[in-house]
Amino acid sequence: MSVRVREVRNKRDLKRFILFPYQLYKNNKYWIPPLYFDEKNNFNPKKNPAFEFCDVRLWIAYKNQKIVGRIAGIVNRRFIERWGKNYVRFGWIDFVDDEEVSEALLQTVESWAKELGMEAVHGPLGFTDLDPEGMLIEGFEELGTIATIYNYSYYPRHLEKLGYKKDVDWVEFQVTVPEKVPEKIEKIAEIVKKKLHLRSLKAKKSKDFLPYAKDMFAVLNAAFDELYGVVPLTEKQIDKYIKQYFGFIKAEFVSIILDENDKVAAFGITMPSLSKAFQKAKGRIFPFGFLHILRALKKNDMVDLYLIGVRPDLQNKGVNTLLFNELIRVFIKNKIKKAETNVELESNNKVQAQWKFFPTRQHKRRRCFIKILNEG
Repeated sequence: MSVRVREVRNKRDLKRFILFPYQLYKNNKYWIPPLYFDEKNNFNPKKNPAFEFCDVRLWIAYKNQKIVGRIAGIVNRRFIERWGKNYVRFGWIDFVDDEEVSEALLQTVESWAKELGMEAVHGPLGFTDLDPEGMLIEGFEELGTIATIYNYSYYPRHLEKLGYKKDVDWVEFQVTVPEKVPEKIEKIAEIVKKKLHLRSLKAKKSKDFLPYAKDMFAVLNAAFDELYGVVPLTEKQIDKYIKQYFGFIKAEFVSIILDENDKVAAFGITMPSLSKAFQKAKGRIFPFGFLHILRALKKNDMVDLYLIGVRPDLQNKGVNTLLFNELIRVFIKNKIKKAETNVELESNNKVQAQWKFFPTRQHKRRRCFIKILNEG
C-alpha cells in the first residue's frame, strides 16, 4: 500500500506527531527522549516567539494505517533576510527504514518550497540556532545529549539517495576532565585577568545570574553572528529562554566573566548530564521523571557543555582560559570524569583549539543536508 502524507491540523494530530519517535526509538539505548511538554510548547505559537517570523507546517506519513514518519517544514523569514538565501528548512524528521516513506515526506516539503518559489531545502534545522540541528552521520553507538538529535544510521543514506548533499558538518568531542587544572591554563588565565581587567562573577544561586542574563544573550548573538545560518535571537526569544532555563541551571556549573564596567565579557553554561535521567523519565516530568532529573543534578560523572561565548572584541586573547580555570575546578570537586562538547562547526578552529589542553576524542559528526530545487 502506498504512503499517505497528511498535514497536522489539530491537537490530536500534533500529539501523534510528537509521540512518533518515542515509538520508533522505544528500545534504543542511545536516543534521548525530549520532554513532551517542551515539544508541545515548541509548536504552540502562543509559547514560541519564533512563530512571529517563521511559517511552519507539520506532516505525518501513514502506511497500512500506521504512522511511519513525520517531518516539519519551516520558512524562517529572518534567516532569508539575514543571509539572502530563499531556503525552506526541514526538521523533526523521523521515519522507518522504508525509502517510499522518506521520499514521500521530503517530496512534500520540496513541493511546498516550490510553491513558495524557494531555491532549496536544507536541514535538519529548528526554528532557531538553539534548537537541535544536524543529522547524525557518525557516532550511532554513542549516548546522545538533550541538546542534540539522535537518528538511526539509515537516515543519511535515504537523504543521499534522494539527492541531498552535504552543506555543512558539525563535530562533537568527549573531553576527559584532568585530575587538576593544567598549569598552562592557570598561568594564562592569571595574565589575561590582570591585563584585561576581568573578574569572575561569584554566584551562589541561579537567580544571581538574572541581572546579567540579557547581557549574556547579547554576547551570544555577537559571538555566533557569523556562524552557519545564525540569526540573532529577538527580545521575546531571549525572555523565553531566560524564563525557561535560568531557574533550572546549577549555579556552580556556570561561569560568567565580567569586564571593568561590569559587562559580560564571556560565559560558559554547563550542566551535569541529563541524558540518562531523560531516558528514565521517558519524556514526562510527572509523576517520577523529576526525581531522575534531580538525582542526575546531584550525582553524576558526566557534564554537558551547552554554551560558551566570548565577546568578539575579546576573542583570541585567552579569555576562555578564565572560564576553564573555574569550570575544571568545579568538575573535579564534583567528581566529573567526562565532558560532552555538543555541536561545533567542523570549520570552527577557534572553538576546537580550546580542547588542545585536554585528552579528547571526536566521537560524533552530524550534517546539514541541502537539495537545490529545479537544478538543471
